Amino acid sequence: MGPSPAVADVRNAVRESLRDLDPGALVLAACSGGADSLSLAAALAFVAPRQRLRAGGVTVDHGLQPGSAGRARDVAATLLRLGLDPVECVPVSVPGAGQHGGPEAAARTARYDALAAVAERTGAAAVLLGHTLDDQAETVLLGLARGSGARALAGMAARRGRYRRPLLTVRRRTTLAACAALDLPVWDDPHNTDPRFARARVRHEVMPVLETTLGPGVAEALARTAGQLRADAEYLDELAEREAERADGGRSALLTEHLAALPPAIRSRVLRAAAIAAGCPAGALTACHVEQLVALVTGWRGQRWIDLPGGVRGLRRDGQLRLTRDIALAGDDPAGSGPTAGVADDVPGWDREGGHGRGRHGNRPEGSADQRGETASAGGGAGGAY
Repeated sequence: MGPSPAVADVRNAVRESLRDLDPGALVLAACSGGADSLSLAAALAFVAPRQRLRAGGVTVDHGLQPGSAGRARDVAATLLRLGLDPVECVPVSVPGAGQHGGPEAAARTARYDALAAVAERTGAAAVLLGHTLDDQAETVLLGLARGSGARALAGMAARRGRYRRPLLTVRRRTTLAACAALDLPVWDDPHNTDPRFARARVRHEVMPVLETTLGPGVAEALARTAGQLRADAEYLDELAEREAERADGGRSALLTEHLAALPPAIRSRVLRAAAIAAGCPAGALTACHVEQLVALVTGWRGQRWIDLPGGVRGLRRDGQLRLTRDIALAGDDPAGSGPTAGVADDVPGWDREGGHGRGRHGNRPEGSADQRGETASAGGGAGGAY
């Protein structure tokens, strides 16, 4: 007698995701102990040896809940019982959980840093993540609600670098059924039902209403929309990479004349990628932030600067847009700024454009030339949940 349909569905998804790997390659399953990642880990343990691959696992203890260390050890023990080897249990610190997009974004950053470190240390060819079709649908809805543009609506990639998401075609109810069929001990993270978190509200309040009002198949339709948009978004990203090279002014600066001549869809991508490379957390950088960078290029009125998430500052000077990450500049007036420059900096959440939480402008008299002089530039590396 074969496995249950749910177990077979998860195994087939994992099998398809690993077809291109060379024999002997190590694949890690990132596992939180929830049904999605636990069913993924069990499927990897079954599929990998049959495809002449090695299978390991990693669980991350964020330390954000009482007893998290014990639960992480329990998850690691379950992974070992499944036959995964090596298995690592990694504690991480989530500093400044209220910064850079909130606790979810801070935890995600710490988690991916930990996964990347384990993958490097073990020489893993791939790290499997347990995002499902339902997660994809929720991501699209959140992107719509936040006005985040085509990239957010394109959802999560099935593959990006070493990370792979085999279950993006699998429903959450299937992973639950698979764990039940295999008698696996599922841990339900209370954050997944906590209404303080936007994704939890979408999952438990918005999606059920949509399914009731519009009929079944809403999640599948949203995921399908993401897939259709992703090919377009990836092509535009490739064009943006080429234009970013042409606009490179050196020292983490971009030539405003070249940026101004670009089509809006390409220009906004160049600016977003540059902000992330300078140190902006990708999850905290919104479309409004990018629009304010665009304004420094196409709507130049002598603005002093724009403050972005992660301590990054966008500043136009000498025909260049410079993205810096130097906190020491935060209280300094650039040369030539007027006495009213930086007023908005004293009022949390307010900016000269009348918006809230979108970054802040400093001002100079309208029509002034590009600011002149030197400013420190520091470009960080390009930026990357179960």
